Amino acid sequence: MRIKQYLPIFSLLFGAFVWGIIWYPYRLMAQAGVSGIYSSLFVFILTLAIALPYFLVTRKKIPIWSKDFWLLSIIAGYTNISYVLAVIDGEVVRVMLLFYLSPIWTIFLSHFMLNEDTQKRYYIAAFISLLGALIMFWQPNHFIDLGLKSDWLAISSGIGFAMTNVMTRKNHHMTINQKALAIWIGVITVAIIFILFDKDTMPSLEFFRPRDAMIAIAIALCLFFSTLFVQFGVTQIKAVEASSFFLFEIVVAAISSYFLVGESIEIREWLGGIMIMVGVILAAKN
Repeated sequence: MRIKQYLPIFSLLFGAFVWGIIWYPYRLMAQAGVSGIYSSLFVFILTLAIALPYFLVTRKKIPIWSKDFWLLSIIAGYTNISYVLAVIDGEVVRVMLLFYLSPIWTIFLSHFMLNEDTQKRYYIAAFISLLGALIMFWQPNHFIDLGLKSDWLAISSGIGFAMTNVMTRKNHHMTINQKALAIWIGVITVAIIFILFDKDTMPSLEFFRPRDAMIAIAIALCLFFSTLFVQFGVTQIKAVEASSFFLFEIVVAAISSYFLVGESIEIREWLGGIMIMVGVILAAKN
């Protein structure tokens, strides 16, 4: 098999690596006094600024006035911001595992939106993954603990991620560049909407030091390339099957969170997480 045939897989793995490590610079920005909403706004403005010369050099005309463009934009925007808020406030691996219930939502969305074949093993996979999530939520003193804001942000972000991937595959009339631009504009738009209702103050000018600016630029560069690569990969591979490659993100997150901030995860959470991963792999098995 030629290298070109592996490119969609490599693209998805690269995207998974970026999102498995990107939580750390976002936390550094939070420690510098910049909330996840504002850091997302700054970073994606930079990402868009990096993209504009690319579009000019490649002479790509990107139409943006369509319902599909803005629907993808808003959903992807919420997905990105809720993910960032979850990994800043919550335990990284726990957030990742709850986020990766997304393939379960993808199964149902793919069936109704893409008319993809829904086999019996998909429903078995969904049951296993949801059971894993319940085990993660279980508490000794009461049945489940649904009080963590980061958990709900992770789950809702996973639903948004599933919708984004399905819409990316569904919208054949949109180019990869157009889909990527929709995501970047979407994050900026949703961030501005959140800021209107956000009680956090704007970060002080002290934030704009060379070190913090370099962090923001590094995140923006990673997001620029990972967005293009992931849109390419998801366009080439079935939505449910693509989900299995994103599991690499959990491995990256587990290793990075342990070495960078010393986070650990309880046996109960590992058991639930393993069940979620088994469900994903079963659903994506080809």
